Amino acid sequence: MALKVGMFMLLLLFSWLCSATASVTYDSRAILINGRRRILISGSIHYPRSTPEMWPDLIQKAKDGGLDVIQTYVFWNGHEPSQGKYYFEDRYDLVKFIKLVQQAGLYVHLRIGPYVCAEWNFGGFPVWLKYVPGIAFRTDNGPFKAAMQKFTEKIVSMMKAERLFETQGGPIILSQIENEYGPVEWEIGAPGKAYTKWAAQMAVGLNTGVPWIMCKQEDAPDPVIDTCNGFYCENFTPDKKYKPKMWTEAWTGWYTEFGGPIPHRPAEDLAFSVARFIQNGGSFINYYMYHGGTNFGRTAGGPFIATSYDYDAPLDEYGLPNEPKWGHLRDLHRAIKLAESALVSTYPTVTSLGSNLEAHVYKSSGGCAAFLANYNTNSHAKVSFGNGQYDLPPWSVSVLPDCKTAVFNTARLGAQSSQMKMTPVNNAFSWQSHNEETASSDDSEATTLQGLWEQIYITRDNTDYLWYLTDITISPDEGFVKNGKSPLLTIFSAGHALHVFVNGQLSGTVYGGLENPKLTFSDYIKLRPGINKLALLSVAVGLPNVGLHFEQWNAGVLGPVTLKGLNSGTWDMSKWKWTYKIGLKGEALNLHTISGSSSVEWVEGSLLAQKQPLTWYKATFNAPGGNAPLALDMGSMGKGQVWINGQSIGRHWPGYIARGGCGACSYAGTYDDKKCRTNCGQSSQRWYHIPRSWLKPSGNLLVIFEELGGNPTGISLVQRTTGSVCADIFEGQPTMRSWEMLTSGKVNKPKAHLWCPTGQKISEIKFASYGLPQGTCGSFKEGSCHAHRSYDAPQRNCVGRQSCLVTVAPEVFGGDPCPGNMKKLSVEAVCS
Repeated sequence: MALKVGMFMLLLLFSWLCSATASVTYDSRAILINGRRRILISGSIHYPRSTPEMWPDLIQKAKDGGLDVIQTYVFWNGHEPSQGKYYFEDRYDLVKFIKLVQQAGLYVHLRIGPYVCAEWNFGGFPVWLKYVPGIAFRTDNGPFKAAMQKFTEKIVSMMKAERLFETQGGPIILSQIENEYGPVEWEIGAPGKAYTKWAAQMAVGLNTGVPWIMCKQEDAPDPVIDTCNGFYCENFTPDKKYKPKMWTEAWTGWYTEFGGPIPHRPAEDLAFSVARFIQNGGSFINYYMYHGGTNFGRTAGGPFIATSYDYDAPLDEYGLPNEPKWGHLRDLHRAIKLAESALVSTYPTVTSLGSNLEAHVYKSSGGCAAFLANYNTNSHAKVSFGNGQYDLPPWSVSVLPDCKTAVFNTARLGAQSSQMKMTPVNNAFSWQSHNEETASSDDSEATTLQGLWEQIYITRDNTDYLWYLTDITISPDEGFVKNGKSPLLTIFSAGHALHVFVNGQLSGTVYGGLENPKLTFSDYIKLRPGINKLALLSVAVGLPNVGLHFEQWNAGVLGPVTLKGLNSGTWDMSKWKWTYKIGLKGEALNLHTISGSSSVEWVEGSLLAQKQPLTWYKATFNAPGGNAPLALDMGSMGKGQVWINGQSIGRHWPGYIARGGCGACSYAGTYDDKKCRTNCGQSSQRWYHIPRSWLKPSGNLLVIFEELGGNPTGISLVQRTTGSVCADIFEGQPTMRSWEMLTSGKVNKPKAHLWCPTGQKISEIKFASYGLPQGTCGSFKEGSCHAHRSYDAPQRNCVGRQSCLVTVAPEVFGGDPCPGNMKKLSVEAVCS
């Protein structure tokens, strides 16, 4: 009997422990999970910008990179494409994504918004929302608040039903309402303040059991936490002293726009900004983005945001580590975690160590941790701290988890760098083409209206394309007919691109850009006596995702449209009758699908259309073996869209050449999106990601619609692999092994660690120099000091292996080539 009672009490205790709810709270120092303060490292991964098959690997690599939390927006227009009709499948399976994060042992920060910005089409709002009677976005407006509350409640209820909040045993520890609203509130005044208060009260009233945040919201109503977004947030303080210092968007790079160069943010500067934030009392840092991914379909906003959303993130668009950024941040996170107990127990004491030099010291019963900072952008510094001497490179922070041992410096890259390559993997495609017809006002699906109408009002954004059609009747008596001159057609459009056809022939193309999507076509056109057919194909390139009342922004031909050079003067055609045809005929026929493509005739061989506007192309191909990520090299094409097996890869626009300034890049000094850019004078985006999970072993259908005219024979399927890997390690450089060796009593000697991805091995040492080498990975060269046995150890230790270690010390390379100088080892190894 006693045994039975004992077992019963044990089961009762076990039941109580399992049903006990967790708690998530905060104080001035940090987020507390089950009563424990935490330094939390987070990264943004947006579930629709990758595929469900990619999610587990992305989440695991985030965990391996030292993350505690995955942060994601919730994409309203993906989940409610039609009012009241919801979608939570495939790439929009939010519950599956969150449960995968939980299975990996990580937390979730759910940014419900539901406004997300995110360079996402219409900022995440569904287009139907724009046409709700009486609506005004993001202000004290009844129709908007009702719709916003309904969707927010939908998401929260779904999370509760799946028991996904931390207080239910799930992974969600934080939620966000609204997004970067502070600047908008400042612009609109009292209605904005009322809306902020309402949004906070509405969210808190949903009783999720976890804290809510509002980013860039200096008047966030209690208990909502105000947080920072930006390239740097070290000087940010929350709106109340009893709230923790949180950074919800540490921008790892920047987005690419069609027509712009590709931005890069040096790993050293990103690590420097994070270390400064932590040394100044920060306790939550989220990388935006940790994996950017791809704007599949027509999800890119802007307008003019590229299909690639790589963002120079630690995991690249294809899900591969972006080295050295991924590894360098991993090592930073390890260093911060070693100091966590001291960091969350107290506030720092700040001491000047000289001009632009500081020590931030955390000392309490939790231990001692220190950060040594050099803010100078040009000069190294040697500083005395405690009983030690420390070398601080320019624009850097060293982390000392025990206030003695420097285990990490933000400017010293202990992680390897990688040179990636895009290699063709199959023979040339066998192409067929089909010409898209210029729309006609006789089409049964066309609509005739008086005057010029706004594009999205007509299309509801169900397509990028809208035809504006009208007839121009020219009398034989017109002067230009007799003298051979042509009249001047001028068209003003709200954007984003415009193709002008006269009597079925392309007369010209114009397009805008991110800074100014509006455009003007002005050119002399050939008209004949009688009726001339004017067809304007207006093209949207993503709806605006940011700006004051962006729901009021327009697209399409709004005029005026004028014809100059006639006997009676200038004709204003803006108020004429215009016929509207939504979309392309090929879209209506679903030419991007197997069944749809069989509904029309295609030509090939010598009849294949090349460099011809408004042309459809198709080909079939077999999937290449292996697991390397795949992409299409579209460098020979102009502008349009791409589909694989009926799935939309997105918009292609390699014909839009990157303009702006590119040049040498130094990690030191304040970063912005105009610094460290590449690709000037080349296509803004040349390669387009094809998810492996979208392919069959054989018979894959590739369909392309080309607007401008391109050469499809130049398209190739490529795989993304590692071409070479590099290490660039200083002697005496702090590494994470410094801490491990200190605690084990071993002598600290830094090591260069080189590794190729699974399936590849190091086949050659392309460069090696111990001394004072110059350059960066892919462009190393010997300096004034070089050890002549520099190649010996890397070749002996590395060739033929997937990974290797090379100790950075003079005796390894035959002696000290230049005594008295701080030397380093630079190595580049080829992966095959």
